[in-house]
Amino acid sequence: MDRSFARRLRLILAFLAAVACVAAGVWRYGYVQALHQIADRGEADLLLATDRLTGQLQLYQTLAVVTADHPTVTGLLSAGQDNGASEMMRRLADKTGALEIAIVSPAGFVLAASSGRLPPRIEGARYLERGLQGSLGEGHGPAPGGRDQSDAGLRGSFEGWDIGQLAADERTTRERAGEGRAYFFAAPVFHDAGGVLGALLVVVDIERVEAEWRGARPAIWFTDAGGEVFISNRTELLGWRRAGVGIAPRGAELAEAQAGLRQKIVAGHVIWEERWSPYVPERGLYLVQELPVIGMQAETLLDVEPARRLAGLQAASVAALFLAFGAVLFLVLERRRGLLELNERLEARVEERTLELSAANLRLSGEVAERRTAEAALTRAQAELVQAGKLSALGQMSAGISHELNQPLMAIQQYAENAAAYLTRGQGEVAGENLVRIGDMARRMGRIIKNLRAFARQESEPVKRVDLVGVIEAALELAEARLRAGEVKVQWHAPSEPVWVMGGEVRLGQVVVNLLTNAADAMTGLARREVAISLRHVGARVEMEVADSGPGIREPERIFDPFYSTKEVGAGEGMGLGLSISYGLVQSFGGAIRGRNRPEGGAVFVVDLQGAEG
Repeated sequence: MDRSFARRLRLILAFLAAVACVAAGVWRYGYVQALHQIADRGEADLLLATDRLTGQLQLYQTLAVVTADHPTVTGLLSAGQDNGASEMMRRLADKTGALEIAIVSPAGFVLAASSGRLPPRIEGARYLERGLQGSLGEGHGPAPGGRDQSDAGLRGSFEGWDIGQLAADERTTRERAGEGRAYFFAAPVFHDAGGVLGALLVVVDIERVEAEWRGARPAIWFTDAGGEVFISNRTELLGWRRAGVGIAPRGAELAEAQAGLRQKIVAGHVIWEERWSPYVPERGLYLVQELPVIGMQAETLLDVEPARRLAGLQAASVAALFLAFGAVLFLVLERRRGLLELNERLEARVEERTLELSAANLRLSGEVAERRTAEAALTRAQAELVQAGKLSALGQMSAGISHELNQPLMAIQQYAENAAAYLTRGQGEVAGENLVRIGDMARRMGRIIKNLRAFARQESEPVKRVDLVGVIEAALELAEARLRAGEVKVQWHAPSEPVWVMGGEVRLGQVVVNLLTNAADAMTGLARREVAISLRHVGARVEMEVADSGPGIREPERIFDPFYSTKEVGAGEGMGLGLSISYGLVQSFGGAIRGRNRPEGGAVFVVDLQGAEG
């Protein structure tokens, strides 16, 4: 007995170990696959951010090069004639959004500028020295006019942001970021002999460049050669510095922050783990892209917790499945062992029991097959019911649609005869006008037939993004004849842009047609017959309202029941399935439909749909 128990215990432990190994493998595979997807999206976001930054800076670089060849600039540097150079610099700065545009002599003196932010003389700026040597110079640093202007404001290096005072200055990163950052372009100005007369300096406000993409996800930052964050879509990260692995705020707490950060490689991806910043994820996928053109590198950190949760869910599902299978298998084996021990005395009962279980399995299999058959039949019936509802609606509107097609046909015949007569008389211009009208009538008939074909077909495509405005316009065109016959006035102001929702174009059109025809039927015989259609956004969802001036809903709680109708029996206006079908259609693509009475009279139906991005 003890040996048997020990053997079973070893089997259970071995099985649990195998399940753990399988779950770990599933977790690892799911995690790696999710990391690949996150990396692909992150690389795309990083590439977009770098392209945006370099593209914006390229515009100012071109501005510096083109302006350097302007006669006003060369005239000031060669002959010392200020022919409105400062005024021209101001106009250029206003039009381009540049922080400062200035003309600088070979000795570094500012001869003309768009504003008074620059010092009278610029010294030690590497980008300016390069521009005065005949090449395009560029660099970055604090914006001119700030607290550090006299010392390092124009040196072309972000390292000048905290010159000589960082240890004693305990200003926060946000405060240092508020001093302003700039990018500098120095284009050489040549005279006719080929020598350098001076340089045209363009100062770009980095905060203006960041304004378009600040706060976007994920967090992206650009570090300079010194490892300091100079540009970022997170203001809080500005001024942070790289020290080994990761980035952290500058100051005495840096060593402590770095102590809590780890880096590891997972399937070729670099993962940072840290718990020292609320602005970046605690565990994130690190991506970097070099930007040698501007002397920086773009970096981002993508949260991998969703990937870990997804992998954990997959592993837990597999483990639960295997454990359930193991539990069933264990119970079967235990039962078999007990039966074997009593085999001699209970053989007959075991055989009888086995026959009973076999019969039960057969019955269960039969019941399962019957249920599947019933579900398939129900699905077919629902589809046929939806199609019958559409055909019923078309049947109700057939007379009006026939009129809508017959009227243009008669007009086409008349215009054709007139055109032939005018051509015989040699009046080609008048005949052409008749032909144009024939084309308009044909296009109108084609549009009506197109809507009819789309409405009548059986839609099998899945839920997708649909323009609700276009669906309403098509439904109004289908129901136009019915509404005109009932002298129903429609109030509908289509938005200027599409309103995207999740649904099926044909099924959603059937819902709108059902609501319009029901409203028209409800207002039969009334003096005031109006239908109002409106759209509004409610968070991530879109609500469509169809309100009428009819008598209202007699029993709102039963309005969506199958075969429920307030119409007289034998009226020949449907079977009471329109709203029930509409209810099922809206639910099929994750929406809801509600009906209520309005305080001012009449009924209103609200269709709640999931919005979709345009």
